[in-house]
Amino acid sequence: MTFFANKTYLVTGAGGGIGSAVALALGQAGATVILLGRSLPALEKTYDAISAAGGPEPALFPMDFGTAVDDQYDALAGAIRIRLGRLDGIIHAASAYLAPSPLPQQSAAEWLEQFRVNSVAPFLVNQACTPLLRRASDAPVILISETHGAHPTAFWGGFAVSKAALESYFRIQAAEWHNEPALRIHLLVPGPIRAPQRALSHPGEDKTTLPTPQDLAHDLLALLERPDPAWRGQRLNWRPGRLTAE
Repeated sequence: MTFFANKTYLVTGAGGGIGSAVALALGQAGATVILLGRSLPALEKTYDAISAAGGPEPALFPMDFGTAVDDQYDALAGAIRIRLGRLDGIIHAASAYLAPSPLPQQSAAEWLEQFRVNSVAPFLVNQACTPLLRRASDAPVILISETHGAHPTAFWGGFAVSKAALESYFRIQAAEWHNEPALRIHLLVPGPIRAPQRALSHPGEDKTTLPTPQDLAHDLLALLERPDPAWRGQRLNWRPGRLTAE
């Protein structure tokens, strides 16, 4: 029996990119995965991939973070409690992203969408699910950020600011969970990776030289299973096979 057998993880953004790769890796390792994302057809593809790989039957939870209200987050936690009875960790891979552009070309609606998905949703998911996480012996919560959250540059606008907000939330949550033995939170910054977002930000780049979401998923499972105690509450930079704390 593997470490992940009989464990349940929530993966947001599970319909594609990093989220689907992490969900598939967890399913292949024996975990029950709650697939959360905006597009039901995309979630069903991940569901089918996990089933084809012999993993436990996933749970589907379509939800649009761009329009979701507080009650929907409470409903998510309630459904997990009633249907699955446990939650052993959360991987926040959902991300709203637009191709870089000058600030005068960015709208309030675009900024609000990115804030709701990239920083507000992780806070509300964690808030709703904390009572479930406290029941686990070790409940890792992993926020996936991006380099421009800490190092903004021209044209990254609302995306960089929303990721900076995520990083601030992470530090506050890490401080408030400092004395919670079951709860640990990490902020993971992948760096350049062959994901859909990269195709928008660097359209002319040779993506074949970049690590894949599958590479990240492999190392992320190790973070779930065998965390370095020094990484608790830390911002972690990832390159294939290596995590470094700032």
